[in-house]
Amino acid sequence: MNLLNYVEGSSFLHRCNPITKLAAAFLYGMACILCGSIVGELILIALMILIAGTAHLAGRAVRLTWRLLVLGLLMFLIQLFFVRTGDPLVVVGGFTLITKDGLVSALLLSLRVVATMLPLMLLFAITEISDLCNALVKSAHIPYRYAFIVTTAFRFVPILATEYHDIEDAQKSRGVDLDTKNIFRKIKLVVPLTVPLLVSSLKKVDSSAISAEMRGFAMRTGASGYKEYPFGMRDAVVFVFLAACIACSVLFLRGGMYLI
Repeated sequence: MNLLNYVEGSSFLHRCNPITKLAAAFLYGMACILCGSIVGELILIALMILIAGTAHLAGRAVRLTWRLLVLGLLMFLIQLFFVRTGDPLVVVGGFTLITKDGLVSALLLSLRVVATMLPLMLLFAITEISDLCNALVKSAHIPYRYAFIVTTAFRFVPILATEYHDIEDAQKSRGVDLDTKNIFRKIKLVVPLTVPLLVSSLKKVDSSAISAEMRGFAMRTGASGYKEYPFGMRDAVVFVFLAACIACSVLFLRGGMYLI
């Protein structure tokens, strides 16, 4: 199962206004960016997994975290060797390879990447893209054209992820060893997969444009949708919680990279 697909449910998070969920994902990411503590980032990641658990998505959140750690590892390696300040930790032939500040900065950056992207990824699991588009038009009074552009960008992320996995499975069935542990060989094998993915994406864009025109895309307005998206008490609770998270990041966690 694709980890970015929507999962139907009736949990507290599922029943929140789609705009609340979109704002919550970005505000939680902001709290992760403001946090200047390694322990604080770990707390925010664990807290997001617990929040996902209230929507019965804890397992998916853990799997997403592991996959995001791969990207975090790449950022860690880049940051580790580019920060030159701080006490030397690894010295080779008189050249300082790794410094203390570099190690802490790299670890903080990699965790921040995971903590920031995790709520955005989980947004797809608890929000119907059509509801998000309609809520932006109905509640936020955004012109349908622009709401459609934003939500279409979100819609294509899980679609492209599914398409990529299908192409990957097709290559594996032809004997391509994509499960190799050699990272350089894996990159060499994965790069050619982008060509059929790009071709498939262009075909989907063309067919989607034709479909939108046939359904009267240019005539859509805020009154075209029949479903209403009112804000309720649960939405207020979400925003109060997010305000507390941002306040904690600023007041207690931002004091320095070494602070809790």
